Amino acid sequence: MRRPAAAAVVVAGALALAGCGGSDNGPAELSVGSAYMPQPVSDMAAGFLTITNDGGSADRLTSVSSDAAGQVTVHETVDGAMREVEALDIPAHGSLVLESGGNHLMFEQLTRKPKQGQKVSVELRFAESDPVTVEIPVKSATYTPKTGH
Repeated sequence: MRRPAAAAVVVAGALALAGCGGSDNGPAELSVGSAYMPQPVSDMAAGFLTITNDGGSADRLTSVSSDAAGQVTVHETVDGAMREVEALDIPAHGSLVLESGGNHLMFEQLTRKPKQGQKVSVELRFAESDPVTVEIPVKSATYTPKTGH
């Protein structure tokens, strides 16, 4: 009687471990929404957006570029302190929210000062997924979204 029970435990454990394998989870499926940039008031600007991952594998936002800035960096905010990071995680079946007061993009050395109503083209690059180009609308410097971030 003990052998069938032990075999059942081994089979159940093997099935559980098989479910953890990366190959069965499928690739990351990324989409970008809720993007905006407050109109810059200096030679720097911030950018906010949400990257949603409907896929079964996590990914990472590794870099960003834009023709509107000499450099675009990724920042996180921890305990009210902002710091540049090499990458931010995008969980499987989850999202990465870049928001005012939290994680965000910093556009440095602006090559032009985009005005409210214009758009800024940005290329997001990831550890696993293909790059995504986003047209970020420029909002008023005091813009606060009604929902989301």
